[in-house]
Amino acid sequence: MKDQTVAKFGLGQIVRHRDDAFRGVVLDIDARYAGDPAETGAVTPDQPFYQVLAIGPDGGFVAYAAETALEFDPELSALTREAEQRWFTSDAHGRHAPLAHAIH
Repeated sequence: MKDQTVAKFGLGQIVRHRDDAFRGVVLDIDARYAGDPAETGAVTPDQPFYQVLAIGPDGGFVAYAAETALEFDPELSALTREAEQRWFTSDAHGRHAPLAHAIH
């Protein structure tokens, strides 16, 4: 039987990177690092990795981050109403998804 990995963060959740100081929305989740494990350095590849759409003053970018590098972002105000309407749909629970993808 294979080990099952449970992701700490869900699609559409707003997270903050501990070291790189960006905030963003989770777009996709890999159960473990999708590339060569040697590329992760000191970060263990045997953990969930997230594609995060980070929104900054100069626009957005997609980051690929290990679960241990991310934390919940209690300051949801980091996503302005204008940015929310431009980039995302949201549901009654405050979960966000890119406009091109429906929230299930």
